[in-house]
Amino acid sequence: MINEDRIAVARVGKLFGEARSGGVSLTLYEQFDDEFDFTAEPLFVEIDSLDVPLWCESFERRGQRGATVHFADFDTPRRAEELLGKELYIIAQSDEQSDEFYMEDLIGFSVEASGLQGEIVDYYESEINPLFGVDFGEGERLIPAVEEFIAHIDFDNERIKMVLPEGLLDL
Repeated sequence: MINEDRIAVARVGKLFGEARSGGVSLTLYEQFDDEFDFTAEPLFVEIDSLDVPLWCESFERRGQRGATVHFADFDTPRRAEELLGKELYIIAQSDEQSDEFYMEDLIGFSVEASGLQGEIVDYYESEINPLFGVDFGEGERLIPAVEEFIAHIDFDNERIKMVLPEGLLDL
């Protein structure tokens, strides 16, 4: 489950700029991050109960708590009017939903590979050839810890399904 937090950062005040530009003025909240990268990340607005991303084409500070902005796809006064009075926010993703993990976190997971059931008992770090130490009931076997061999990881039940090349587990 994705754990997202909305952080309100601004409110759209009024139309701003030339008659056909679609620019709006913003009141920036204290939570607004001056380091926010408008070219890489969108702001969001809720329209019809949906999170709509707003990509900035231009952003200019106006004093400490103000700014003028032009959003892509809201480039006419008529379109920009849809934003008036709306709160803008960013979506901060929590660490819980990160897809990143360390291979050593998989120690203790059960493994199904080539019809055998086993358990990861160790992980050997190496830039050239990282390895899992897997015990299939007859002692530790070394299996390359590569993405190509991992078909599925079930973090909730601590299980891994591996698809190994034929002969890899042969003695």
